Amino acid sequence: MHNLKRYPRWVLTLQLGALCMLVSGATGHYLQGGLSATWLLLLLLIVVCGGAVFTLFGQQQRQSTAVIRALVNGDSTLRLGPSHPLHQEYDEIRHTLQAARFKAEQQAQFFQALLLHIELAVLVCDSDGKVIESNPAVARLLGKPVSSVQQLEHLGELIQRCDTQLKTSAPWQRGEQQDTLSVQISVAQIQGQIRKVITLTSIHNALINKEQQAYKRLTRVLTHEVANSITPLSSIAQSCRGLLPDTLCFDDEDDKDDLILALNTLAARTEHLGEFITRFRALSSLPRPSLKPTDLAPLLERLLALHKNQLDEAGIRSELTVSTKLLVMLDPGQVEQVLINLLTNAIQAIEQAHPTLQPVIHLTLAQNDAQQVYVEVRDSGPGVEPHVVDMMFVPFFTTKQQGSGIGLSLSRQIMVSHGGDLIYLQKPQGACFRCVFG
Repeated sequence: MHNLKRYPRWVLTLQLGALCMLVSGATGHYLQGGLSATWLLLLLLIVVCGGAVFTLFGQQQRQSTAVIRALVNGDSTLRLGPSHPLHQEYDEIRHTLQAARFKAEQQAQFFQALLLHIELAVLVCDSDGKVIESNPAVARLLGKPVSSVQQLEHLGELIQRCDTQLKTSAPWQRGEQQDTLSVQISVAQIQGQIRKVITLTSIHNALINKEQQAYKRLTRVLTHEVANSITPLSSIAQSCRGLLPDTLCFDDEDDKDDLILALNTLAARTEHLGEFITRFRALSSLPRPSLKPTDLAPLLERLLALHKNQLDEAGIRSELTVSTKLLVMLDPGQVEQVLINLLTNAIQAIEQAHPTLQPVIHLTLAQNDAQQVYVEVRDSGPGVEPHVVDMMFVPFFTTKQQGSGIGLSLSRQIMVSHGGDLIYLQKPQGACFRCVFG
């Protein structure tokens, strides 16, 4: 009986038809002249064989259907028997599907691992703005996990409005820190569904570095041209003073005094310009920082001790708050120069302002949300005017009568060379500068 499994479906159909003809003939013979025991046994045998054929055919059909359904559902454990006529073809299909599934899983794992390790923030969202996929770099860059682009405020509106390819930049406020993001959006239709792939990366440091490089080039040109003019002027003025004889007579004695005064003024002014050029060159010749692990708390304590007499004379109280003991890779000499400049500016701002009830300068050593160590210098003075905030780090811009406009620019350049930044934070009262270390 089991040998019937080897026959294809059309052979079984012919056999079944032959059996039916035999049964029909036997029945007619019986009706005409009676049926012997042999014919009756043969008829019974034919009926049994026909039933077996029908049963076998149904079993094979059900087995094939179950195996194909299993393949569709991804289950490759069900198999056809070795004697099944489709056994070889089924195994080939099974191996092909397994290889394709394995390759797809490999690719999915590779891309998942790639998203986990790259620093580029990647978001995938649907047409409604719901985030389908994102990598950990998104939370690190934006300061929070994102489940919908509506959480990104103006950035989310930009993503929602985009229906084609887009590459642009946009500002981003992460806590108290201002950042600039490069945004690239790609829109695709996958299986009839709209998908938007968004990549985000911070270009804030790159913009600052580019700005600093532009200032350096400008500084080199200006210092070269100005120094070439100042040096001969100073030399001529000094020579003229030396060439004036004591016996030189003028019709009016005041004219001689005016000439001497003019030459002295010219010599003094060129000397001051020479000193300014020397400070000016510091912007373009800042040495690379010599980094070493440093505890900032003792450095801040020394800074306050250095300015103690100046603070006491001005009646200014100082406060130091230390919230972290982490060591920071920095150049102590350069960073101390930055902090001295900021503390001096804070003292001058309080002295020049209207008297306050409690003039105080706060120094804070802590960590921000991105786990970066920072030093904050905050005073109780009048603060910085809004129109000055955008210009305060531009070289040579100053609101002081005797200022050179180099201090803040040089301080920021030092912090950028340390992989960090110097930022100004708006506060309800006073000025607040934060030195962030990378």
